[in-house]
This record gives sequence, C-alpha cells and structure tokens, in this order.
Amino acid sequence: MITGGAGYIGSTIATACIEAGLDVVLLDDLSRGLRSFGEGRDLYVGDIADVAVVDRLLADHPDIDAVIHCAARIVVPESVADPLGYYEANVGKTIVLLQRLRDAGIPRIVFSSSAAVYAGEGGDGVDEAGRLAPASPYATSKAMVEQILDDAANAGDFRAIALRYFNPIGADPQLRTGLQNPTPSHALGKIMQASASGEPFTITGTDWATRDGSGLRDYIHVWDLALAHVAAVQKFDDVATHDEPYQVINLGTGDGVTVRELVAAFERVTGEPLAVIETDRRPGDQAGAFAIVDRAAEVLDWRAERSVDDGVRDAIAWAEKLRSLS
Repeated sequence: MITGGAGYIGSTIATACIEAGLDVVLLDDLSRGLRSFGEGRDLYVGDIADVAVVDRLLADHPDIDAVIHCAARIVVPESVADPLGYYEANVGKTIVLLQRLRDAGIPRIVFSSSAAVYAGEGGDGVDEAGRLAPASPYATSKAMVEQILDDAANAGDFRAIALRYFNPIGADPQLRTGLQNPTPSHALGKIMQASASGEPFTITGTDWATRDGSGLRDYIHVWDLALAHVAAVQKFDDVATHDEPYQVINLGTGDGVTVRELVAAFERVTGEPLAVIETDRRPGDQAGAFAIVDRAAEVLDWRAERSVDDGVRDAIAWAEKLRSLS
C-alpha cells in the first residue's frame, strides 16, 4: 500500500515496485496527486484519516504486508504560514492512519521522511546520527512522525523504517510521471522558471560556509529514490528486526551540490547561459548538508546511480511534456 500514491514521488515508487514484481494498491486524496498517475492501478481516492476509505481498502486487500507512507503536505513556506494545517495533515492524520494499520495487523511501515530534520548548518555531510534541528513546521512534522513511529515500533505496534530523503529532482526516466506542479518552489524549479521567462535566477544567500558561498543540497534523482523504496520493502525484515524495530536511513547521492553548481548543471544540459542575481538569505534558510549514505549501501545494497545532470535533463523533459499536454 502506498499513501500519496498518485503524487510525484509516490507514483514513481509505485512504478518501481510494479517493475520489481510487487503488487501495489494506492491511496491518494488527489489534493496534490493526479488521477492520471493512478490509471491502470488500484487507486482508492480518499484521505489517509478517512477511516471508512482506509478500512474499505484494508478489507479489500487483507494481504497487504507493508505500507509506504508518502502522503504529506511538503511546501516549507506554506508550513510557516499555516503550521496548524501542516501539523494536522502530516501528524494528526498520520496517527489516525497508523492506528488503523496497527489494528489491521500490518507489520511493516516505510515512512517518507526528510533531511530537513537535520541541523544543516555548514554544508557538511551528515549521517543518521546527525544533530536534529528542524527549522520549519514542515520539517518538525517529519521529526514528530519519526518519533511516533519509534515509540509505536518499540511498543510492538509494528516495525518501521524512516527514509530521510535529501532533495529529489527529475522525473521517471520514461516520462510516465513527474512533478505535477508546473511551478515547483525548489531551486531547480525556480531555475527552470527563470530560464523560461527570460528573467534572472535569484541566488538567495552567498555567504554560507560552503565552497562557493551559496547554499548546498544533495540532489537525488527521483528514480534512484524510488528504487531505494523497493529495496527497503524487499529487505525490510533484515533491517527492522524484532529486536530493533525502528530504523533510520539516509537517501541521497553522498555528494553536495551548491546553488551555483546547480546553475552550471542547468547550463550544461541546456547549452544556454542563465543570468543570475544575488540577494541576502531568507528567513529559515540553511547552508544545507549532503547525505552520508554508507548505511543505505550496507543494509539496502543501494546507491544512487544518476547524476545531477540526469536529474536536470529529466526534469526539463517532463516540463516540456506537461506543456505539450496543456
């Protein structure tokens, strides 16, 4: 079962699971997801806290033995403006869902968490023991759900793996799914919008403690991310054991990319220069961090294989497809 299974990441995970021979059922309220991403798949339309829909799905599929929980609101500035809405959607509703999964006896939960839970102070690498300091209600909601899963797993309700995503970019390489939002708020989305409009791209903050002063992120291709979820499901019982029922794993490339370097990647892929301007840091910004991914390699036998250029190329191709369909 994949919650948020008609969204950008959830639908890509579903495709990867199907290609790996796993049967999937999707739950999505379509507030962000697209019905077309669930076409040809077993899609239930409803909220994760709609007990009637969840119970119907579970009754129809008594053989579900793992849940990948992707459903969440994810826009950081929106979370700052509407913290109560974010805590309700990401924490309160998740508790309702987890109670139904526990009562149904589903033993395995894979949670889509975020590297936003880390301090991200100096643009350095961070492993799973890194200091946590979520800087927005969105990030805090992810940390809160992690704590809930940890406590519930240790109480025997189920076992759980929290996958801390770094920064997903790109699209399904076959362009079956991608970002449903044509104007995403992340750095690559802003770069693409600036290029399309002919306006300069704004680099916010150039005095960070990084190699070129601009913020640093670990950009992971969404298909690599999806394959990590397949590995987490397939190897679940070896990772989250009955003796250690809650585990955390970073998902990233293991390499940081600064904003200036992301601009350079965009220029390499497009073959066109991009005008940039520089401004001060925004409230809530961080220098960033990149993933130390030794644990994912060890316990999941997984490493990211696609480059930042691959992610940029697939993101551009998907945006062009969206424009052709509109």
